[in-house]
Formats: sequence, structure tokens, C-alpha cells
Amino acid sequence: MTNLHRLSIRELSEGLQQGKFSSRELTQHYLKRIEKIDAQVKSYVTVTPELALSQANAADAAIKAGNATALAGIPLAHKDIFCTQGVRTSAGSKMLDNFISPYDATVVTKAKAAGLVTLGKVNMDEFAMGSTSESSYYGATKNPWNLDYVPGGSSGGSAAVVAADLAPFATGTDTGGSIRQPASFCGLTGLKPTYGRISRFGIIAFASSLDQAGPMARSAEDCAYLMNVIAGHDAKDSTSVDKEVDDYVANLNATSVKGLRIGIPKQYFNVAGLAADVKARVEESLKKLEDMGAILVEVDLNMVEAYVPTYYLIAPAEASSNLSRYDGVRYGYRCENPVDLMDLYKRSRSEGFGEEVKRRILIGTYALSAGYYDAYYVKAQKVRRLIQQDFLKAFEQVDVIAAPSAPTTAYKIGANLSPTEMYLGDVYTLAVNLAGLPAINAPVGLDDHNLPVGLQLIGNYWSESQLLSIVHQYQQNTDFHTQRAAIAEENA
Repeated sequence: MTNLHRLSIRELSEGLQQGKFSSRELTQHYLKRIEKIDAQVKSYVTVTPELALSQANAADAAIKAGNATALAGIPLAHKDIFCTQGVRTSAGSKMLDNFISPYDATVVTKAKAAGLVTLGKVNMDEFAMGSTSESSYYGATKNPWNLDYVPGGSSGGSAAVVAADLAPFATGTDTGGSIRQPASFCGLTGLKPTYGRISRFGIIAFASSLDQAGPMARSAEDCAYLMNVIAGHDAKDSTSVDKEVDDYVANLNATSVKGLRIGIPKQYFNVAGLAADVKARVEESLKKLEDMGAILVEVDLNMVEAYVPTYYLIAPAEASSNLSRYDGVRYGYRCENPVDLMDLYKRSRSEGFGEEVKRRILIGTYALSAGYYDAYYVKAQKVRRLIQQDFLKAFEQVDVIAAPSAPTTAYKIGANLSPTEMYLGDVYTLAVNLAGLPAINAPVGLDDHNLPVGLQLIGNYWSESQLLSIVHQYQQNTDFHTQRAAIAEENA
């Protein structure tokens, strides 16, 4: 079959279980596409053909023996922030360019246990710090819809591999929008779960109270299949919550859109910088949901102006602490011929980290320093609680809250946004991480330049099933999630 990459996860599962094709054939199909197309997209940092074919053979044997899981044999790409045993795990940084992980992240362990096939590790902004995937040590990944544009970040590689049909689905991480924004830029569905829903063990840390893994795929249904594999409590992660996991696939039709109360924060639709065509597509999608029976309710979220400054104090402070371990001593990059220990520290860190990472370390170290800890960091944590309370108050009136996922569509590569411009682009996503809430991006059309636009739905705690169900039903009544990027169409 020549169009295996056009099949949904459900169709791939059924095809494998029914013997229409083997996992080895499917895996070879994707490896050939990667070899043919990825030089243009630059989504993969490391391709693992030997590992993939070995896992595919094992999946085929399990299917033949009749003891395979539903997803056995389906290929998957991992963001290069998930530790993968025996495979380079770089976090997009020169600092970890030579790091071969000695163990698997829990997400990787669960994917292997489910019989998923690892195609490789995909590109990202360095240490997940950025919104364009241009800060990677390995160069910029390109948006499959138009190779002159970025795919978003930091999970830009994860978005690009799916949008270019170089993997059926991918793992991502979201610290301030890093699943939802690239999903929006690349026309995909991407879910940021409730903090604690998916284990962070083995995920290279950026900001520990904000980081959360999640699935990226074409549809809510495809995301639900991956959520069934990776969600759940993990004793190795002290922030993982021991709470029963839903069957996300079985629940895809459990939430009725009819009578669903969708909150529309008036402050979100008056943000400076919200592009007219983005606003129009989002409003059209809300009108469609209204036609399906949803009730649109205006709500107030009064803390919008505090989102960006609060996040960009807390996240860099945690990054400063987490990245202090990279000192040139134990593992990772080490400078040549240091004259003494202090020279080793200084040059290893200054040579091993990129500009954006250094900027955030400096901001965070400043915010945590003796004279400023109470004035900045402690105050930001207090404001964080107010942001959370603002959402909880809104959820007393509505079931979910709607917003754009980003104020614009994808930026041009090399646009050289100032740090402030880049940070303001996260205005719609940051607060979700600060509050620990779940949120999902759904593609809702194209802008005037034929680039994808995303709708974000924010849920109350542990409402991942509800969010996936709403988007699934929306996708049963629209075809935006089936539209293909230019490079995928050219190489159909």
C-alpha cells in the first residue's frame, strides 16, 4: 500500500490486527518517507531505523501470537526531551549533543510496553525554551505548510513530523504552550493535560512546576489513543497524581456538545496583536459549535495582563535552578583545556548553552537572588494563585473556556522577533500552565496566507476526556483536521 501515512491511528490498528500490512512494512514505509522528505523539513534530530525495525518485528510476532495491544506496531516519534535508553537525547542543545541516555523516560517505557515503534527523536527549541524551534543547536525545523515559516515551538519537530506525514503521531511537552502553539501553527490537534496526569520522569526539566507531556496528532481520536498509553500515575515522579485514568477512546462521544456552556473571555478577544484572520477563524469555529448546540457565555478573566510577566519570572527561575546541573563535570558538554575549576564551569556553560537559554538563566538567577527573591519570585507565585482562582471562578459558570491558541499564525523563519515579541505570542497559553489546567488545540481553518489557525479549549482539572470529546465531535462535522500541508500533498 502506498498511502499508509494517510490512515488514522484506528485504521492503522485495524489494518495491523487484520493482517492487511505488517508493522515492518508500515515502519519501512515511514523510514522511506523520512529519507525522502525530511532533508527539507528538518524535523528529526536522530532517526533510529535499527531500533524501529526491531520493535516492528517484535510487534508483528505479538500480533501473530494473538497477544498484542491495540496499538502494537504503530510508529511514533518522540520529542528529543524524552530520555531514550541507548539513543542520543539532546534537548536541542549543544550541551547534551553527546549524551546517550542510560534509561528510558516513563512515557517512552509505556510506549514500548504498548508495542509502539520508535522512529526517532525530533527537533525542538533548546531545552524547550522558545516558540519557533529556531533556538535548536541543530538548526530550524520548517513548517510543512510553507517551508519559509516556523512550525512553532518548543515542540516544533513533533508538530512538523505529523504535519508532513513522517510519523502518525508524536509526543510533545508543554511548559507554556509548547504543544498547543505548534499544533496551531501546523494544523494539528494537540493536548496539554492537567499537571500530574502524565509522568515527568525522564523528561529533561525546564520548569518543573509547569512542564507536562502530551500527545500531538491529526485528530482528537488519534490523540486519545496515545493518551490511553501514556497517562497515569508513576511512583518515580513525585508530582504525578494517583488518580484513575479514563479510557479516552471509549469516551470520545461521552460529552454532548448540545447544552455545553463555552466561556468566551471578552478580554482574550481584545488583546493587542490578535490578527484579524485568526480572530475570524476562531469566531467561525465557535459559531459552528453553537450550531451544534453549544451555548456561548461571556466570562471575565481579569488577570490577562499578568500572564506574561508572571510566567517569565517563574519559568526562568525554575530553569536557572534545573540547568545548574550542567557544569561540565558529570555529563554533557565540557570545554577544552580548562585552566581551573571555575574556568571549567564558565566556559562549559557559556559554550554549551545558546542565547535564549542564557537569557532565561540570567533572568531566573536574578529573580532568585537574595535581594530580589521576595520582590519578584514570591510575588509572582502569589499572582499565580490569583490567576488560578480567576479560572476557577469562570468555571463556576461554564464547562470549558475558548480562546485562540496563538494571536497570529506561523512566523517567517528568520523574522528575528525580539524576546518581548516572542514572549507576548504566548499570551493565550501561559496561564493554563500556571494554573495546571488541561487545554487542547483544534485546527479551525487557514489564514489569508494559507497557514493554519487553531482554537484552544481550556478545561477544568482532569477534564481531558471532555476536551477530546468536544473536539472529536467538532471534527465529525468539519474537515480542517484532514487538510494536508503542502509538502505532504506533494509527496502523497
